[in-house]
Amino acid sequence: MPAIELREATKRYDTGGEVVEALSGVDLTVDRGEFVSIIGPSGSGKSTLLNLLGLLDSPTTGEVWIGDQDVTDLTDENATLLRREQVGFIFQDFYLLPTLTAVENVTVPTVFTPGPPATDRAESLLARVGLADRLSHLPTELSGGQQQRVAIARSLINNPQIVLADEPTGNLDREIGTSILDELRRITDNGVSVIAVTHDELVNEYADRVVELVDGVWQ
Repeated sequence: MPAIELREATKRYDTGGEVVEALSGVDLTVDRGEFVSIIGPSGSGKSTLLNLLGLLDSPTTGEVWIGDQDVTDLTDENATLLRREQVGFIFQDFYLLPTLTAVENVTVPTVFTPGPPATDRAESLLARVGLADRLSHLPTELSGGQQQRVAIARSLINNPQIVLADEPTGNLDREIGTSILDELRRITDNGVSVIAVTHDELVNEYADRVVELVDGVWQ
């Protein structure tokens, strides 16, 4: 069974007098444990695609499926719950909270999750990405590569089945970018699906499949 699917997904935006079609009848199937890289020029619809996959937006027409569940028309509350349980996000600009330590930033997605604090799991994830000695450091005390590794650990804190990465190596040099991609490749071995939007050819070397989006349609 696929981890996530788009079925004939179209997204239109009314910009005030003009309707812009960002995606046009796009199909996408990503299997469990698959690493898919999505490339394309700026304005091609990649961010819109990522928003649909992450349940941050809904298609104008078409469907979004996670596993065997049609999640196209979920309420905001149910979409938030499913996103928290199933989807992890890695952002190009990290979005770490400046007043929180590395451990505290990793546990942020668990704040509203019932159960004991996730500190132990956060520390374990940070150790996995090579930051066992940076647990109590603030973002300003971390390099760009270290901040990105904190962001990866944060994306995994809720044991997601899908990780969405927006330019995961965009702000990093090649050595650090390679270490980040090594970690993304490792999590696919545990059945996690990774979908990365990128302009970086290095990402494509790690992907199982590379697909190109131009003007809202596959090439």
